[in-house]
Amino acid sequence: MTAPWPLSIPLPALPMLPILYSFRRCPFAMRARFALLVSGTACELREVVLRDKPVALREASPKATVPVLVDVDGTVIDESLAIMRWALAQRDPQHWLTPSGGTPDDMLALVAQCDGGFKRHLDRYKYPNRYEGADALWHRAEAAAFLDGLETRLRGSRHLFGDAPALADMAIAPFVRQFAQVDAAWFAAAPWPALSAWLSALTASSLWASAMPKFPAWQPGDAVVVFGDV
Repeated sequence: MTAPWPLSIPLPALPMLPILYSFRRCPFAMRARFALLVSGTACELREVVLRDKPVALREASPKATVPVLVDVDGTVIDESLAIMRWALAQRDPQHWLTPSGGTPDDMLALVAQCDGGFKRHLDRYKYPNRYEGADALWHRAEAAAFLDGLETRLRGSRHLFGDAPALADMAIAPFVRQFAQVDAAWFAAAPWPALSAWLSALTASSLWASAMPKFPAWQPGDAVVVFGDV
């Protein structure tokens, strides 16, 4: 049964569910929510306000960054890719872990490039005032090299590792979207037609929409908000 958004249920009526601490706009949290949805893994969602993180999040993970998943047995997973792989290991109906155009290791290597150099340049492009001496336009140019590589890939197939979305697409797309939104006119004029079409298709998908509803900030004692299918 697909739950309407948001679904709040008195605790005694629910089965035991994993708990996901999330923040709607965080790209790392977005990728975790995508994988939970596509795998059919329901969870109790606790929306976090980053400037006022709940004690329960800090107790679950000293890093206190989202996403954090607490499984029903108490196991804590506090890395977004690890949450994706955990969910998909249970059920992977769309073959995100086994794309037609590559291997899991190939995908993880590309995601590592995104999470490393590209993310570093993206942060300094989007928030230059947070980094002493940051030149936003220089960091934009450096980040563009990664996007050039994605454009080359996408000219040969509809998605990064074949003709269907896979783990790499859904792990990388939130960060490309964030980059595109810094200066939408500049991004639209860049020589990336395949990349732009790929991003537009993913952000217009039903999966993307299902991962992005707004929820109020969680407080202890609130009714449980179920994310996904029960």
